[in-house]
Amino acid sequence: MEILDHNREAWDKLVEEGNIWTKPVDSQVIEDAKNGIWSIVLTPTKPVPSDWFGMLARKKVLCLASGGGQQGPVLAAAGAEVTVLDNSQSQLDRDLLVSRRDKIDLRIELGDMRDLSRFDSESFDLIFHPVSNCFTDDVNKVWKECYRVLRKGGALLAGFCNPITYIFDLNEWDENQNLSVRYTIPYCDLDQLPKEQLKVRIENKEPIEYGHSLQDQIGGQIDAGFIITGFYEDSAGGDLLDPYINTFIATRAIKP
Repeated sequence: MEILDHNREAWDKLVEEGNIWTKPVDSQVIEDAKNGIWSIVLTPTKPVPSDWFGMLARKKVLCLASGGGQQGPVLAAAGAEVTVLDNSQSQLDRDLLVSRRDKIDLRIELGDMRDLSRFDSESFDLIFHPVSNCFTDDVNKVWKECYRVLRKGGALLAGFCNPITYIFDLNEWDENQNLSVRYTIPYCDLDQLPKEQLKVRIENKEPIEYGHSLQDQIGGQIDAGFIITGFYEDSAGGDLLDPYINTFIATRAIKP
C-alpha cells in the first residue's frame, strides 16, 4: 500500500465528512485579516504569538501540509505572498474556495511534504507547518527540505504531536476511556496496530499515522541546521490526556 495515496484519499474523505480542519474560514475572518486583525493556530487551540511572524507584507510564505482554507487564506489576506502545499486536492480546494470568494491571491500545490524539489533553494521567508507530519514516515526529510527552501534569517513555524499520545491503546481509549500503555515510540500504525484494527482503519480510509520521537521532532530541526527560538505547548481541546499533559508542541526555528 502506498501511504501517500492512502492518506490523500483519507483526507479527501475527511473533507466530505466535515472534519474541523477542513472547514474554510468565513469572509469576515478574511476581511478582518485585511484590516490587520487576525490569528491562526499551529496546534489545536492556542493562537501563534504574533511576534513569531514578523512583518507579513510581501513576505513569501509556504503553508506546508496546511490545506483546508484556514491558515493560508488568512496569511494572504494579511499581506503575505502565500503558497499552500498539501497532499489532498480536496483540502486545497478549500483554499481555492476562499481565494475566489474573497478575491485573495494564493498559489496552490498538490504534493508530498517530504519533497519540495519543485521549489528553488531559499525561495521562502516563512514556512507555516501546522500539525501534519504525523501523516508521514520521515520527519527528518521534512526538516531538511524546509531548511533548503528557506532564505537565511527565515523562520519555520511548526506544530506537532507529543509522542506520548501514541503509546496508548486507542481502542481502550475510545471504548472504555482507559489509559492503557501498549505501544513504543517511534510509532507506526502499520507496524504496531493489531492486524484486525489496521484492516478496519484501511478499509474505512482513516489516515495512517506515525508517532515521531522528540529527538526527531525537535532534535531533527537542530540537526537540519535550525536554531530554535520559540516553544510552547497546547492541549487537544477535549481529549482524555488533557487533564494530565499538554499533547501538542509548537516551535519557531530560524535558518541562520
